[in-house]
Amino acid sequence: MRNYPSLKFIDLFEKIFRFFDVNYPLMRKILQIKLTMDRRRAPTVFNERGKKEEDDESNKFLKSLWIYAFLGLILVPFILIRDSYIFPMSLVYGVLMFLLMTSMISDFSQVLLDIRDKNILNTKPVDKRTVNAAKIVHVSIYMFILTGTITGIPLLVSLIAREIPFFLVFLGQIILIDLFIVVVTALLYILILKFFDGEKLKDIINYVQIALSLSIVIGYQLVIRSFEFLELDFSFAAQWWQVFLPPVWYGALFEVLLGQSRDGYLLLFSVLAVIIPFLSIYIYVKSIPSFERNLEKLAHQGAAKKTKRDRIGPWVCSTKEERLFYNFAKKMMKNERQFKLKVYPSFGLSFIIPFILIFNELRMSSFSEIVDSRYFLSVYFASMMIPTIILMLRYSENYKGSWIFRALPITSMTPLFKGTLKAFMVKLYLPVFLVLSFLLMLIFSVGIWFDLIVVWLVSSLFVLICFKFLNEGKLPFSESFEMTQQETGKMFLLFIPIPIFFGIHFWMTTFEYGVYIYGAVLLIANIVFWRKL
Repeated sequence: MRNYPSLKFIDLFEKIFRFFDVNYPLMRKILQIKLTMDRRRAPTVFNERGKKEEDDESNKFLKSLWIYAFLGLILVPFILIRDSYIFPMSLVYGVLMFLLMTSMISDFSQVLLDIRDKNILNTKPVDKRTVNAAKIVHVSIYMFILTGTITGIPLLVSLIAREIPFFLVFLGQIILIDLFIVVVTALLYILILKFFDGEKLKDIINYVQIALSLSIVIGYQLVIRSFEFLELDFSFAAQWWQVFLPPVWYGALFEVLLGQSRDGYLLLFSVLAVIIPFLSIYIYVKSIPSFERNLEKLAHQGAAKKTKRDRIGPWVCSTKEERLFYNFAKKMMKNERQFKLKVYPSFGLSFIIPFILIFNELRMSSFSEIVDSRYFLSVYFASMMIPTIILMLRYSENYKGSWIFRALPITSMTPLFKGTLKAFMVKLYLPVFLVLSFLLMLIFSVGIWFDLIVVWLVSSLFVLICFKFLNEGKLPFSESFEMTQQETGKMFLLFIPIPIFFGIHFWMTTFEYGVYIYGAVLLIANIVFWRKL
């Protein structure tokens, strides 16, 4: 095994570990094994990549760091603001803490919550102090690398533009924030595991992973727009409730040390910024025995949840077999975390993009002009997620059970395909489309309701087109996610119909009854093609 640079750096602190009665040689060996195994793990921001890396010795986490470095550019404009310390720096630490916390939960949770090594280590002469030390150091290595990537350019800018004192305070507080994030995340897991089962914790981690994927796209927008904030005037009034906002603590420490402020609230916030991270470490150390006991919950399945009665299924499914596969597909999409991790970010993007387009237009037009326009047709972007999700319907964590499809006493797989596609439309696409339609009607008036129905009919027809090109002949949930391949050519071609449908719809709005005629044609096309599936 390789002697990693991070291990050589930790060797410098060997005496400190020995002072705390940690078996350092054994801890180092455990870390070396864990770092080697980490090369097989892909970070959340790369969850859409299905191709295997050619170089097995490459660390996928390190290859993802350029994305975090780009997100770190968000911090630069605020660092350049000289009118105030507390307001811009509170924003800097707020963004930084969000990125670190979501990354910590999404990519490093399996390190803190890993119980697979218990069967090996618990049978060996390894004390718990050494095991826990290895676990914390393992997480800290990646947090140090991640934080350095995000804050590298902002730190360099602060050194050049704001001089050495600002740089030193900025760097010192970043170290405190790292300690705070690692320990608070662990304490959060302790709290959740104390009151809930392991399944609930896994669900929470899954949703945070989804939020991280969405934050990447939102971050791109903030990077572009943040450079417009430099001309704003900032004012800040300290209030008692800000004691619950950690970013404000660290912004206040800037105001006290560099701004020479002696405001009572700011002094309190500054004390909290220094004391709370170390107090959190003390609480965590005391909670380790309870944490280790509760981790055993992760090895047990939670109690089965009651399934709510589906009132839509009987209406959209024409046969008993179709309803059976419809219910099966709904449960698969609900329970498979890997499927949700790969699919839900697409829903988030389809929801966000129409409003990003509208907000961009607000920079050049007034709100009344937008309301009178046809910008509500940006709802077509919601359909852009359909090809990706239709493709994902082929994959499953439990793909080995797909033999049951072949063993069923049915003469045709048509009910399986139709039931699965209708389950996707009802369970996943319909809720997003309804919420998006409601918000657009609030902006553009209720009068666009028929245009939205037309868009729904287009989406229903587009589902069949995507299925024809991507999944025809492939049974749903029958392949492993590890075999996911980006069918670039087909996926690119499937983005072409959406602008065509959009263009036809836009053209039909120029005629008095054009949209109604277009809707009637689409309704007939849906009836015919869904029956001929």
